[in-house]
Amino acid sequence: MASGPVKWLSALAWVTLGYNVLVILWGAYVRISGSGAGCGAHWPLCNGEVVPRSFTLERIVEFSHRGSSSVSGLLAVLVFALAFALTQRGHPVRLGAVWSLGLIVFEGLIGGAQVLLGLTASSTDPARGFIQGLHLANTFALLGAGLLTALWAGGAPRFTFKNQGAFQWAVPVGAVLMLLLGMAGAVTALGDKLFVPKAGTPLDTVKADFGATASLIENLRVIHPALAITVCAYLIWFAGRAMSQRPSPQTTRWSYALYGVIGAQVLMGVSVVALKAPGWTQLVHLLLACIMWLVTVMLLFSTLNARSAVSTSSRAVGA
Repeated sequence: MASGPVKWLSALAWVTLGYNVLVILWGAYVRISGSGAGCGAHWPLCNGEVVPRSFTLERIVEFSHRGSSSVSGLLAVLVFALAFALTQRGHPVRLGAVWSLGLIVFEGLIGGAQVLLGLTASSTDPARGFIQGLHLANTFALLGAGLLTALWAGGAPRFTFKNQGAFQWAVPVGAVLMLLLGMAGAVTALGDKLFVPKAGTPLDTVKADFGATASLIENLRVIHPALAITVCAYLIWFAGRAMSQRPSPQTTRWSYALYGVIGAQVLMGVSVVALKAPGWTQLVHLLLACIMWLVTVMLLFSTLNARSAVSTSSRAVGA
């Protein structure tokens, strides 16, 4: 457990993680509301000014998102500074703080590229789909790094892939699959915003996505639900294997938590399709995606550390 001044670092890391989730949701609202071009083709300035002299609704939404993102950057810098000031060399929280700071910087650069390249608002350029997917992958990586930083600041052990058996590949596969699912989801959400599903059944929408005039972003929309089935099946299998081969209160807790959030996410995904993707369903779907990612990271982390706990216990008995 964290003690003394490090408790402040632990608390700050958890606050930063929660705040970043809110910033992510606000960023999604920027896309859903079509406010991405609210500051024009200017970045980091807004309409060529540090603080705009006039405001439209779109400019308020975009400018406030940039402001909230800047706060995320300041929090990352503060966590980084405290991590190096309050811990000794080799402490894992330093690694987490470095990852978090690097990823928040890259997050800002991706957002800036979207604006400067005109890949905002109503742009249907296929490159926007790629940038959107990359943005989501980096966002998930940022949340993962923030979670690990908070855990390490609280005294959690550093994980290792050595002597992990099948989990040596099963853990990274699970993480990569979740990142790919998130990227596909970002492209689908973008398509739902740009190409609002027409009246008819979901099958009619899929047919339209592959029509003669359909864009690449529309073509890719079908990947997300198909990939979701594969990824959820893998994670359910992984959770069962973790509970049976790495039994611990932590692996059991996070396995059941993952089962629950997968169920909620599947129901929400069906609702998005059935209701023709209104904005509120996309926000709830994204929130559940963030929770599902964080729960997955906790399960992967607990599984790797359960091996370390078993090894330590065995050595103690042998001694």
